[in-house]
Amino acid sequence: MSSGDAPAHGGDLGEAEALLGEDAGAEASWIDLSTGINPRPYPLPALDPELWSRLPARRDLEALIETGRAYYGAPEGADIVPAPGSEALIRILPDILPAGRAVIVGPTYGEHARAWARRGEVRMVDEAEATKTGDLVVLVNPNNPDGRLVSPETLARMANAATERGGWLVIDEAFADAVPACSAVGLAAGQNVVVLRSFGKFFGLAGLRLGFAVAPPALAAKLRMRLGPWPVSGPAIAIATRALGDRKWQAASRERFSRDATALDRLLTRAGFEIVGGTPLFRLAAHEAAEAIFFRLLRARIYVRCFGERSNRLRFGLPEGPRAFQRLQAALLDQDGGFS
Repeated sequence: MSSGDAPAHGGDLGEAEALLGEDAGAEASWIDLSTGINPRPYPLPALDPELWSRLPARRDLEALIETGRAYYGAPEGADIVPAPGSEALIRILPDILPAGRAVIVGPTYGEHARAWARRGEVRMVDEAEATKTGDLVVLVNPNNPDGRLVSPETLARMANAATERGGWLVIDEAFADAVPACSAVGLAAGQNVVVLRSFGKFFGLAGLRLGFAVAPPALAAKLRMRLGPWPVSGPAIAIATRALGDRKWQAASRERFSRDATALDRLLTRAGFEIVGGTPLFRLAAHEAAEAIFFRLLRARIYVRCFGERSNRLRFGLPEGPRAFQRLQAALLDQDGGFS
């Protein structure tokens, strides 16, 4: 599996069909395990039809902002800004943060480097170097794709270094909803820190295209100016306001993630994988036959995430329920319970 063959991102079943080629068939539906998106999304509420035909009301957007502030724990002294996906915020930040060299704690999600490369040089660094630099630092926590967590003490040191030296710390917390204790949103008050949050992954509604930035007021104002008066759609506002306030559903989902991730670990270990990282929403696993397994799963219409630069690793999202687990097991294991 060469780097040229590896898809840039998971989640595109058209890409899966293209990789499968002439062997593609319609005898079974696809199981998409190539993303870290909750396979059991938040249940969509009944929506007022007018939400599709009128512009979003300011009061509804303000209600979303207040609900989001409570859900994410945005502190006094920081503002929260909704946007059409955290990816949109990743693209905007290089245009509005002060000029300077960007350093990225990696390896990590590649779109950060692509976005900042438009402004000039981008360097990959480790955590230790990131606490010393006066440049703009980008950090993904939990990291994608290995789930690495940075300690609160290290995050505080990075924030202090960035603020004291005139730089900025950008923390992408796209997968933090499943492990909320790791969040660093409190650092966005009074320091040069902006935290990005993704709605779609935890709530399983990636097509809604909704994300948030928690940032100091001056930077938040620049983001709002760039995004305009209607940053997200009326249906997205209505659905997200309800979902962000539904603590019962959130707690039940986190409990289910824990159970399903443990079951996935057991299955992958039986198939000869070594679990080398992950979050409650996905597992990164290593196997010497990863390339063969990737295409074997494709033929079973199961799509997982491959990495051209690390051809011995695959990332598995959580299967949706017993039937999906059974199909994955059948594709991975022979009748004696081992990988064949």
